[in-house]
Order: sequence, then C-alpha cells, then structure tokens
Amino acid sequence: MPVVPPEKLVKLQQQGEGIRNICILAHVDHGKTSLTDALIATNGIISPKLAGKIRYLDSRPDEQLRGITMESSAISLYFSLLRRNAPEAQPEQKEYLINLIDSPGHIDFSSEVSTASRLCDGAVVLVDAVEGVCSQTVTVLRQTWLEKLRPLLVINKMDRLITELKLSPSEAYTHLSKLLEQVNAVMGSFALGERMEDDLRWRERIDEKVTAAAAAKGQDASDGADGVRNGRKTSIAEDDEGLVTSSTPAEYEEKEDEDIYFEPERNNVIFSSAIDGWAFTPRQFAGLYEKKLGIKRHVLEKVLWGDFYLDPKTKRILGPKHLKGRHLKPMFVQLVLEQVWAVYEATLGGPNKKGDHVLLEKITKGLNLSIPAHVMRSKDPKALLSAVFSAWLPLSTALLVSVIEQLPNPPAAQEARMPALLEASPGAERIDAKVKDAMTHSKPAVGEPVVAYVSKMVSVPESELPMNKRRGGMLSADEARELGRKKRAEIARAQAQANGEVDVASVSDALSSAAIGDEDEIAGGTEAEAEQDEDPEHLIGFARLFSGTLTVGDEVYVLPPKYTPARPHALPQPRKVTITALYLLMGRSLESLNSVPAGNVVGIAGLEGAILKSGTICSQLEGAPNLSSTTAISTNAPIVRVALEPAFPGDLDKMIRGLRLLEQADPAVVYEQLESGEHVICTAGELHLERCLKDLRERFAKCDIQAGEAIVPYREGIVRAEEMNAPRDPALGRGRVEGVTTSKQVTIKLRVRPLPAPVTEFLVKHTGAVKRLYSERKAQDKERATPHDGNGTTGDAPEDVGEQDFEAEDSTAEAGQNLSMAEFRQRLVEAFAEDKADNQVWKDIVEKIAAFGPRRVGPNVLIDLTEDMLCGKFLREEHEAAADKAEHANKQSATFADKVAYAFQLATYQGPLCSEPVQGLAVFLEDICIHSSDEEAAQNMGRLTGEIIRTTRDSIRQGFLDWSPRIFLAMYSCEIQASAEVLGRVYGVISRRGGRIVSESLLEPSTNFTILALLPVAESFGFSDEIRQRTSGFAAPQLVFEGFEMLDEDPYWVPTTEEELEDLGEKADRENVAKRYVDKVRLRKGLMLDRKVVESAEKQKTLKR
Repeated sequence: MPVVPPEKLVKLQQQGEGIRNICILAHVDHGKTSLTDALIATNGIISPKLAGKIRYLDSRPDEQLRGITMESSAISLYFSLLRRNAPEAQPEQKEYLINLIDSPGHIDFSSEVSTASRLCDGAVVLVDAVEGVCSQTVTVLRQTWLEKLRPLLVINKMDRLITELKLSPSEAYTHLSKLLEQVNAVMGSFALGERMEDDLRWRERIDEKVTAAAAAKGQDASDGADGVRNGRKTSIAEDDEGLVTSSTPAEYEEKEDEDIYFEPERNNVIFSSAIDGWAFTPRQFAGLYEKKLGIKRHVLEKVLWGDFYLDPKTKRILGPKHLKGRHLKPMFVQLVLEQVWAVYEATLGGPNKKGDHVLLEKITKGLNLSIPAHVMRSKDPKALLSAVFSAWLPLSTALLVSVIEQLPNPPAAQEARMPALLEASPGAERIDAKVKDAMTHSKPAVGEPVVAYVSKMVSVPESELPMNKRRGGMLSADEARELGRKKRAEIARAQAQANGEVDVASVSDALSSAAIGDEDEIAGGTEAEAEQDEDPEHLIGFARLFSGTLTVGDEVYVLPPKYTPARPHALPQPRKVTITALYLLMGRSLESLNSVPAGNVVGIAGLEGAILKSGTICSQLEGAPNLSSTTAISTNAPIVRVALEPAFPGDLDKMIRGLRLLEQADPAVVYEQLESGEHVICTAGELHLERCLKDLRERFAKCDIQAGEAIVPYREGIVRAEEMNAPRDPALGRGRVEGVTTSKQVTIKLRVRPLPAPVTEFLVKHTGAVKRLYSERKAQDKERATPHDGNGTTGDAPEDVGEQDFEAEDSTAEAGQNLSMAEFRQRLVEAFAEDKADNQVWKDIVEKIAAFGPRRVGPNVLIDLTEDMLCGKFLREEHEAAADKAEHANKQSATFADKVAYAFQLATYQGPLCSEPVQGLAVFLEDICIHSSDEEAAQNMGRLTGEIIRTTRDSIRQGFLDWSPRIFLAMYSCEIQASAEVLGRVYGVISRRGGRIVSESLLEPSTNFTILALLPVAESFGFSDEIRQRTSGFAAPQLVFEGFEMLDEDPYWVPTTEEELEDLGEKADRENVAKRYVDKVRLRKGLMLDRKVVESAEKQKTLKR
C-alpha cells in the first residue's frame, strides 16, 4: 500500500469536520494492538502481511518481550472514502484524518487509559468473543461513560469460536447474543446509577421549592401587602393553589436510554478477528444481499440481527410469531455466520486441516474475489485465509467506515462534552464567556483563545527527535552521491599530499582517515560521540487542543492543578512558557509542525519542568478553565512503595534527577523522600515497578540502581474481643487514661474505644468529603482572622507551621467529594445509629466531633466531652464558628486544646503496634485540668506545649493497648481466568500465600472458570510469575487494590488458660501470623523487637569447650 506523506496529514489537520479522535480500550490480551496494526497497514507504514504480528505501537523492547502494551501511544492515519451526497448523485472522494490512541489493558497501567480517554471524542471498546466481559472491560466502559465518549463495540477473536471452541454458527449466534447482553447490562447499570442520582436531585429541588413557596405564603399572610405578594409570585412561579410551576418539572422526565446500548442493527457493533484481518458490520452484508434478495438495504440492516427469519420459498422476512412450527435459522446465522464459517472450512478445515480447494474456488467465484495464483498455490492455509478475507471483508474498511459514520468529529463532540466538563471544573462561573464559547464550538481561528489539555508527559530520547533523525537515518540517492563526491575529493587530496606517490598504503590511509559525515560533524566528532553516549531524555506534552491555533513560539500560561479562575493570581502562580516545538505523533516517530488548529492531538515541547503529570495550558490567565482538576486518573492507586539507592554513592545526584524525570513522565508514579533520607517511589503494581526500574536504569538515571524490599502499607486498629486482658487500671475502666505532664502542671483525662464498623467504613469511603470540608473551614477561619490583624496574618501562625505536615494528602481518586456539610452530618448520624449495642454511647456524638485523623481526614475521630467544648466542633455552620471563637478567646485551656488535637493527629498517624496509621479509633477528651495560674502557664507555654503533646500521644497509645489490638492488611482483589485442568494449581498458589477465594463461576460455553480471590499485598510479589509457571501460562491474574482487611488475630496473644496451654504448649506452637507481620515492619523501621536471640542456651556448641 502507498505510504501516506506527513504533509498530507498536516493538511487534513486544518479540516475540523474530517477529523476523528479515537482511543482503543479493552481488557489485557483482547487484541487492541493487533487491531491497530491492521489500521496502520492501510497507510503503508507496515506490510499487511505483518499486521497483528509486528505490534507496531508496542515500541518499547519490554513491551515486545512480554507481549503486552505498557504505554498509550498515538498515531495519525489517513483514510479516504467515496460518499454520495444524494442517492442519485455521483460518489465523491472525501478524506479523513484519524488520530488513534492505543492504550494498555493491564490493570497496573490503568492510569494510561485515563490519559488516553480525556484526549478523545470516541472509543473503540474490544471484547474477546470467548472470555467475554472481564474486570478491565467494565473499567474501560465506565471510563467512556464518565468521559461522555461515544463508544463502538468490537467483538474480537471471532476465529476462536470456530478453531478453539468448535461452535456451529447457531451456537455461536446464541453465545454472541449473551455476550452482547452482558456488555449492555454493564452500560445499563451506569445509566441506572445516574438516573437514580438525577431523580434524587429532582426530588430535593421540588422539596426546596415547595418549602420556599409555603414560607413565602406564610410571610404574605402575615404582611398582608399586595406588593410583597406580587414580588413573591414572580420569584417563585406557582398556580392558584400554591403549587410550584417553575423550571423544575412536576414529573420526573425520563431520559432516552436507547443511545447508550450496543445494537448490531444500529451499526455500533463490529464482529472481527484482528489476527486473521477481517471484520464486518450488518450494513456490509445488507449491501451484499440487497440485489440478491430484492430487499432494500436499510430494511435488511434492521433485520439481519435478532429473531428474524427468511422464508426460503417466498423470500420474505418472518418474525418469531409467524414461524408456524418451522425450524428456520435466524437470518444472521443463515446469511452471515454460515458464510464466514464456510471460508474457514475451505481454508483450514478438511481431514488434514489443509482446507477444501473445490469449496474455496466456489466461494471466490461466488463472491467475485480475485486471489493471486501464487497465494492459491500456497501451502500455508493461514496465508490463504488472510488473502480471502482481506479481499472480501477487510478489517480496516469495516472499522474505519464505522468510526467515520458513528463517532463524532471534534466540533460536534465538544459541543456535547464541553459544557459538563467546564461545569465540573473549579470556579466554573468565573470562566470567560469567550473561552467557554471557543471551547464548546472548537473554534480554530488564529485570534481565538488557545486552550489545551496535557494528559501526560512523554519521555523521548534526543536522538529520536525529528531534527536529529538524519544522523542515524537512511540517506537519499542525491545525498549519497554528494557524500561520495566529497570522500573522493578528500582521498585525492590525501594522495596529492603524499608527493604524487600513489600506493596502496597511502590510499588505505586516506580511506581510513575519511569520516562519513559533513565537515562540521567531522570537526565536532568527539562532542557528537559524547552526546551520543549521553542521549538525554526530553519531555513532550501529550495534548489535545480544544480551541484556537497553537503556533511554535507562542507564549502560553501553564495552570497549576489547584488553579481557579476565581483567584487567578493565587499561589502557586501560573507559569508562562514558550512553545519551542510542536510534533505530529506517529507512534515510534515524531514529525515537526509549525502550527496546530483546534480538535487535534499533538505533542508539545517546552513544558518540561512546568507540568508535573497533567495540566491545562491557556493563552490567557483571567477566566481560564482548569481541566486537570476534573480528570479521573487511575483506578489503581499507587500502593507498592520501594526504597531506592544507587549502587555507587557518587551516582546519587544522577538517581535523584532520574527520579524527578520519571515522576513527570509516568502518570502513576509518586516519588518522595522520607524523613529517614530514603528515596521512595510508589507504583501501581509489581509489573509497573519493574518497568519503572528498567526506565530509571536505562533512560532517566543511566546508572545502576538497587531496589529494596517493597514497603507495603498496613493499618492498626482495636476491637472488643471475647477474651481480653484485664484493664490496666480497673478503677478507671477499660480504655480510660489520666495523663499527667512531667511538670505536674496539666492533667489530661481521655477515653479510647473502637468506632462502630459502619462509621469506619463510611469515613474511609468519604475521605474526599472530609478533606473538602476541612479546607472550607480553614478558608472561613482565615477570612475571619484577616480583618482583625493589620498585617493580614493570623495569630496562630506558629501552630499552623507545626501542623502542616499532617494536612490532607492529595489523592488521585477520592470518593464522596460532593457531599455538603448537612448531607455528610446526616449520613454520619445514620452510620452511628446502626450500632445498636452501644446506642447510648454514640447518641448525639456527631455534634461533639472536634477532629478527624490522621492528616485531618482519616477514619478516626476526636470527640470533645469537655464542659466548654474546648476543641470546638468540626461539623459546624459558619455562624456557630464565629460564636465558638468569641467564647474561647480568653481561655487558657482552649489554647492547650489545640495541642491535644495535634497530639491526636500524631497518635493516629503512628500507632503503637508498628508505627503505621490507625483506623477505627474514637478518642473522647473528657477534661483538661491546669494546676497553675494563667500567668505561669503563659510563661511556660513553650515547655508545656511539648509536654502536653507527648503526654496526650502516650495516653492515646496506652488506651489503644487496653483493648485487643489488630493489624489490617492491604488486600488485592484478584481475578483469574483458568481452565478446569489447572484450577487446583491456582487454588494451591492462592491458599499458600494467605489468600481466600471469594467466588468462582463458569464461563459458558468454554470450560474456563473466572475466580475472584482476595490476596494480601504483602504476599503478592512473584504471585503472577508463580501462577504462570504452575499453570504453564494458562492463567494470568489481574490484581486491583481493594482496601484494608482486618487480620482477626491479636499480635500479643499468648496461651493462658489450661486448655490453651494443653493444646499449644507454653510457646504457642501455632505461628502468630499477626505478630510476624508486626515484627517485619518493626524490623524495617528499626523499632525495638521483643524476641529471644537464644532459644536453648544449654544446647549451644560452645558449652562443651
């Protein structure tokens, strides 16, 4: 096929109507990259014979080695189509530019899926015809739903139904119908969830308006003034009976849900086999049978799928009611599947699996296909199969025609997507109307504001940039002739210098001294070699332009993640950068561009150091939208943490520089330096960690790096167990502690007890809501404090500095952010009410919550039971906050209450078992007694601050250990597809690693099982490799972080009763698993271990000397 020159693609970028931005999404190994190969082959970039084998977009060596995609990569393709504007008109050629992004399917790289989907307008979702809907299939469908992408469903690997499962066409039709139902059930569940939310919002609006109308009516009755009445009636539209008739409809309006489902008759489902290079939609077969059956094409499109039958005598289409007992095959089986099955039978069938040449000739004549004679004589049946299908049902035609017909162009897509996207961005009401209009209508004019979203930074070696390609690239014929002329002249000059003595030695010397290259290159040869050795990495922004035209040399603002148009100049200040280069992304290579109009996917150079992972760039600062804050990156949060160090200490700077580059180039990597000085990276999983270490060693740091053992997070908690040790102080009761400071000046009375499980679960799920409420409260306090202080600073500045380490962390996926204060309070009250056993203890407790912890947002609560509510209320309205501040302004104990709250954050951040964060803890502050005068306390404030923090922290830990402590393990949800033969081996590996099976289901009609299990993260390293080894590669697990699960075993339990001593002995022969985990963490952190170094001293070897 002819190679499409880049100039043609650049020209097509100017035509917004002819652009399609699509991403290919699927579960791992469902055939995304093979499908992409078939599309790339249409542009002559690779040979059609190698499509599906070369995996062109898997450009990394480790991607080729493992056979999976690890990074999303983009390529621009040209496609031309003959279209008629009217049925009788002559067909006209129309040209299209398709910006295609191939994404990974492995769960460790799900962040790459998020970055790809935000840049596109449509999605091609692949599903394996045998495996069906898998875990990542649901994830990518959810991603398309959230991003409002128009999806196309491709049922891939249809050949497996014929060659592996040996299904008949009728059985295959039944199987495909079930598969389509599964996919539509997933889409339906998303629509139902959204409908329920909309219904709830509608009910709330109706209630609000009815309440407002009733209040207005009551007010009018008391005032008795017509003027007021008229004013009310205009503000709240109501009829004579007082019912609201404003913009909120009286009945809930059901949305049309037909568009969300996949239906072959609507041509949004494609049946394909990427490896064999064929695909079709019902529309293609409707065109084939239109003349033969004498039925109009648009009618055939509607009836080729579903319970429709063809009467063989009358050639009429029958519904299921008109069969009259006859056993006819559905039209899809008779007219479509049987024809495809016949081709496989003719090429791969027969007794010797060599095919049936007579049947093949009949098929090629019937379909009017011209297969070259050398292919017909070929002994490779697969080559023959591919040749027949590429002539009859080429994959690229079916897919690209469907993409152009079904998926929207950038102007149409942005008009549908942008309003909701801008509404969800921070400070939406302050976005400039001109910017909003340009983005909504994808205006590409030069004067329009430029807005682009950079979804990730891509690292490219300097040698692969377009300006450096000539060095290692192929020479053209003219360049080769010119170079030859130069070298001949150089040799002649060398001979002339040898005083005319021409001998073999002098010529060979001259040849050896002649360098291949320009004179400038020869002069700087040593520098070029040094550069080649270094080959530094450059970061390029992977971006989508939403409005305006971006040109090289333009100055644009890079908006930070927390930017809001309401406060455009707030810190950190947006940076102004100059665009140094623009690139057309062509998979492994880049092509230079001068300018890019709106609606295109582009590579932007010049953003290095300005954007960490993702960001928005805009030509103006005032009223610019912040698109990066609304992104839904990564379903698999970074959980695996590893400490790194260079093999040679002198390479430390190299390693740190490499880590910063890696953090920018990978959307799911987090790099941090711990207080201990360790350099730690957090990655999404074991495979992701391997890829990051490889990149660090070979590309970013270019030095040998040693990785320590994975640092797995744990949580600590307490429970009320049946057999617990007696309370430490029986007089006070379990969990109650009276802490006295070293100077005996302050006594702190508090009580510790476990939170009810529903409350802990609620707080873990709604961390985002707590964080947002805390930020709002802090902002309100700052606003109130600013007018009182002439310098604009608050009096609590020193304490703020001390506490900032424990403020909320930025996390990528935070649930429940949209809860208001009232909703959050109500839901929390309901969660406490679920605990029936200690109903009196938790009654009205929500009003007394002073803080959440650790980091202000965690699943632990500090409850203030002091008489004056010294710590203040966390869940308070604004007017209550002002009253609290005025009330406690002059109280010395209120100052100490802040220190207690800070100590609570410390105690919950590092628990007593192994200094891991605590969850499910309630700390009741009962009293703070000061045994000195206010003046004395004020003088010793510095010393007392430290004493109170230390005493409170130790008291909370002491109260914690009064209950039965537990450790919570980080757990992976593990999904494995395995055949019945290897099922036992899979179970053996899971049970040996401390996992447990949750469910097991048979995937009909195959003999494969889908196993769902829970596995501790600490035991997961090497799990995938072991599963593959034990099952000979027939099973591969997908691990997703599920959360923390309690290990129901006390790490400090020892046998005490007679029965326990009799069963287990004094040493408790059964291993305490919880103690093993605790000791492992304490050993890593350098904490004290309570273990015997010498078990039996009398048995030691030295005793006999």
